[in-house]
Amino acid sequence: MKHDILARRPSDLNADWAQRVVNCHCSHVTVSRVDLVSVDIGTTTRVRIAVEHDGPATISRKWFVKLPSLAWRPRLITALPGLLHTEIRFYNETVQAVPIAVPGFLAGQSKPGKGATLVLNDVTESGATAGNPDDALTAECAALVIKQLARLHASFWNKFDLMQKYAWLVGPIRQLEDHLGTALAAPLMKRGLRQAEKLIPSPLHALAMNYARQRRRAMRFLSGRPQTLVHHDCHPGNLFWSQSQPGLLDWQLVRFGEGIGDVAYFLATALTPEVRRNHEANLLAIYAEELTNRGIENIDSETLRQRYRAHLVYPFEAMVVSLAVGGMIKPETNRELIRRVATAVNDLDAFAAIPL
Repeated sequence: MKHDILARRPSDLNADWAQRVVNCHCSHVTVSRVDLVSVDIGTTTRVRIAVEHDGPATISRKWFVKLPSLAWRPRLITALPGLLHTEIRFYNETVQAVPIAVPGFLAGQSKPGKGATLVLNDVTESGATAGNPDDALTAECAALVIKQLARLHASFWNKFDLMQKYAWLVGPIRQLEDHLGTALAAPLMKRGLRQAEKLIPSPLHALAMNYARQRRRAMRFLSGRPQTLVHHDCHPGNLFWSQSQPGLLDWQLVRFGEGIGDVAYFLATALTPEVRRNHEANLLAIYAEELTNRGIENIDSETLRQRYRAHLVYPFEAMVVSLAVGGMIKPETNRELIRRVATAVNDLDAFAAIPL
């Protein structure tokens, strides 16, 4: 990158730094002031800033900046597989092929071993509302998200030319992430189950540990179906809403995989158990119908349901491991999401859907 925009901490986000970001777009615009609006530390350090400049309205004045986490445990977990580096590459190379709403991209720089900085338009500047991780969506809002997920998945569904073009999404960085996930699965699952206590029904404990010990085999099973681009972290905190339509934030875990995995992650985390039980079948039918409307043929409803069941184990793992690591999600939010996903896994006997 012509302009060095790497920042290590929120205090680095000053007017001189913002000027370098603006210079990536327009050299005759002058930044006069930067105000820190908020700082949130989790899997990354997420900073909202207000930027005063004399440029046109096309250059945002509310920015959302992502830096490596200032909390050491999340930083360790996310740094080795380079999750923020992946998101920056997604915005630099892949986002133009994504047919759903995402935040506007201002700049991003990634230097493995030295740092990573991603600068986006703050979606609130255009009147959008960012979601919270423990939001409980209505069935009507969930249907809107499901339709957008189907739109995303249909655009890449078994399109091997696009998979070849973006082959880096299944490259060494993803392989390292999978290896780390497998190596850490059993100890982190054990710790997370102990910390979750009664949030997780006792019969699930042994099943979860068996899954963690055989995670590599489980992941092969879950990745063995039609391939498409998946978000892979589709909880309500990674949504934003603009004029009642949803968009997706936080593309750190983007990859090629099975689309129904996004649906399982979303329904298990974004709905209360009561709403999910009452509307799950209809929402799966909406997903299948939307895929069909977009040219995807031979969608079998029973196969889709069984794959949905199997994919529920991943959001369960993600939330329990987040609790074990600590500092990735607010504890009370983490526990609510564990309650939701554990209930979904228990209701649908999800571990039995994976041949372990």
